[in-house]
Amino acid sequence: MKLKSVCVYCGSSTGSDPLFMEAGDRFGRLMAKSGVELVYGGGGIGVMGAVARAVLAEGGRVTGIIPKFLTEVEVEFKEVSELIVTESMHARKQLMFERSQAFVALPGGIGTVEETIEMLTWAQLGRHSNPIVIANLKGFWEPMIELLDHIIKAGFARSDIRRIYSVVDRVEDILPRIEASL
Repeated sequence: MKLKSVCVYCGSSTGSDPLFMEAGDRFGRLMAKSGVELVYGGGGIGVMGAVARAVLAEGGRVTGIIPKFLTEVEVEFKEVSELIVTESMHARKQLMFERSQAFVALPGGIGTVEETIEMLTWAQLGRHSNPIVIANLKGFWEPMIELLDHIIKAGFARSDIRRIYSVVDRVEDILPRIEASL
């Protein structure tokens, strides 16, 4: 199966390390060069804005999905190929899910954590089998990976949940990891 679309969860802030913005830009360019559409939260700022601008700069396709109440907070990015404004966060997340073949977590805040955990939960419950890749740039996601391991050790999840996600340390490894899982 040919990879056509990837949902990227990431921060609407720039973060404290310039590497995060650079990684967003690099990953967006890699997506476009590979012919992979970006599905994301629709904002034009922070890491999410960097990813979207990079995809567009390389001639790629971007679908932004943003709930109406966030159009001012996250500064909706109107230059995307398709901008969908939803009535709620739930509708946004459902559409992002429906339009994506895989899910990627770049560095981000609580929203990024929540959306990533939701996709992990849905996979654990058998609602999808799409690849989930955690981009552990400069060890950003180590605490979450340790928490998942702690949940397993404490007996609240089986060790086989580790099969529902992959961890990579470089953005250059994300698309090959996804393609190997399709």
